[in-house]
Amino acid sequence: MTVSVHQPQYLPWLGYFHKIYYSDTFVFFDDVQYKKREYQNRNRIRTKNGRMWLTVPVVKNEEPYPNISDVYIDNSQDWRSRHWRALYLNYGRAAFFKKYSDFFEDLYKKEYKRLTDLNICIARHINSILGIDKPIYLSSQLDIKTTGTQHIIDVCKRLKADTYLSGIGGKDYLEEDKFKTHSIKLVYQDFKHPIYTQLNMKDEKDFIPYLSVIDLIFNHGPKSVDIIGLHKIDTDYTDF
Repeated sequence: MTVSVHQPQYLPWLGYFHKIYYSDTFVFFDDVQYKKREYQNRNRIRTKNGRMWLTVPVVKNEEPYPNISDVYIDNSQDWRSRHWRALYLNYGRAAFFKKYSDFFEDLYKKEYKRLTDLNICIARHINSILGIDKPIYLSSQLDIKTTGTQHIIDVCKRLKADTYLSGIGGKDYLEEDKFKTHSIKLVYQDFKHPIYTQLNMKDEKDFIPYLSVIDLIFNHGPKSVDIIGLHKIDTDYTDF
């Protein structure tokens, strides 16, 4: 069985769901350190002028390095109406916007307190749009106290997984020998970003990669999961 993990992100990109698609079980790492200026509280969409950041404002935490589960949204700012307006204005003409827009319109009417709750709600719904139906856990619910590579290994053991699917960035910090010691196969994702038709796109040279997955969904609807799954992962192979 293959397990993958990731921090809850806001409106995640395609590679996030590619990893879930090729896993048997997925774990939201909601009890790890929050990282500023990454993708836990922001992501990008396409506009007629190029990329645009959508950022969820967060309350300054007394702890310098809080867990993401302890990060609260700053709802004193009118970010929800701005984000909904950005989606409506930039994707209103997209082929499948009307099919999926009700969820997002309702989402931005609600006042989530914690960033993790917002992010996990969005990710679960996008999974349902894509038809990805995999068991999902929160790492905080697994009650594992170790850190780093050992934490990931203990998650795999708790879920009885024999394979761990890591993003390619894991090469920079994972202690690969530990996986061998525990007889867990380590496989790297190495996602190849597909090119697909976007609004305001003249030709393939005009394609903008690494946007939120909603850019794909609003433009391609039910075919989105096939586009995400184009680059297959061989979990029987490891390169170390």
